[in-house]
Amino acid sequence: MSMKQYVKKGTGENYNYSQDHCFVKLSSRDTNGELCLIEDTLKPGFHLKRHHHKIMTEVFYMLEGEMELVFDEETIILLPGDTLTIPPNVWHEATCKEGGKMLTIFKNGRFDVFLAELSKMTEANFADAEFMKNFAEKFDIYE
Repeated sequence: MSMKQYVKKGTGENYNYSQDHCFVKLSSRDTNGELCLIEDTLKPGFHLKRHHHKIMTEVFYMLEGEMELVFDEETIILLPGDTLTIPPNVWHEATCKEGGKMLTIFKNGRFDVFLAELSKMTEANFADAEFMKNFAEKFDIYE
């Protein structure tokens, strides 16, 4: 990174999807793919299907609300102020019934690029299961 990056509240690359509203606070493009920071407002009923990553580490820091994370051997309820680190090769699923807000750090992941490409997709893309599987795997997301 050649210069300081200052991203004000309510700014950053902005992706408003049906289940969540994401602001990219630090892009993986600025860190050689090593680090990405997302501010994520989870809408009521948020559900992230069971998946894992082969390379990426995720760090969740809950700001508001509560999120249930289900692993193969335990379930964790993340509350405001809680931090959870999920290393590669750990299957996980997330639900936020009432909605909430969190910061997510992606180490060795390009989740911001995933969001950018996702935002350009058509309904036909989303309806094509094989296309979506290949797209997700390109970004180290395996179901």
